[in-house]
Amino acid sequence: MRIVVLVKPVPDPASAGERLGPDDRLDRAAVPAVVNGNDEYVLEAALKLVEAAGEGEITLLSMAPTNAPETLRKALAMGATRGVHVTDPALAGSCTVSTTQVVAAALRELEFDMVFAGIDSSDGVGGVVPAGVAALLGLPYLSYAARIEPDMANRSVRVRRISATGYDLLEASLPVVIGGTQALGEPRYPSLKGIMAARNKEIVTRSLTDLGFDGATVGGAVATTAVLDSRMPPARAATEIIRGTPDDGAVRIVDFLVERRII
Repeated sequence: MRIVVLVKPVPDPASAGERLGPDDRLDRAAVPAVVNGNDEYVLEAALKLVEAAGEGEITLLSMAPTNAPETLRKALAMGATRGVHVTDPALAGSCTVSTTQVVAAALRELEFDMVFAGIDSSDGVGGVVPAGVAALLGLPYLSYAARIEPDMANRSVRVRRISATGYDLLEASLPVVIGGTQALGEPRYPSLKGIMAARNKEIVTRSLTDLGFDGATVGGAVATTAVLDSRMPPARAATEIIRGTPDDGAVRIVDFLVERRII
């Protein structure tokens, strides 16, 4: 069983320090980077599948700045086999179109049965890269996975996909791309043994030239989206605390709504 997990280093959401730089792009140097939360969930699913099968390998694939290996080491410490890091100065400011094209090109150089990706990332929340990668590679895309059940003997996989009314059962022949959700299960904490082992695991670096790309065709210069404006949210109004009985509170709430009614 060969699984590639797409991993994106993102600014730590817990830091509450995300900000835009002078170019209206996310300032990634302002806060420490962590593995995107949803990517950790699909990595956990991949680890459990390999452990249950008793064999297999998991390759991490990341398109990210030069300091990404620091973040990838945590994912390797969880139990992944190796990493592939695509990095190039020309990729700065890439939109989802450029990202999808580069990731798909990197995947063409790898052997895999399944590609796992978090359903979206905390910094962009676009959620379109996994589907775009599947389209470019001509592979089935199974989205919003809450359970993944591969049948390696028959070269197929079944996915329980979350829907608005419950769930759907999807089945496809391998290879496939799967977008996973947090319903797959809580990711594990790296053990001390895993942390030590991660130091010696291979992370292969690939440039745009290695993938056959002209740097002028991707990145911020040709981005299909751009930030046009940004502003701080309005300051919160003073909080009113109501003391007394529940009836007192109900009366005050009604009065509050009446005072602010539009019509």
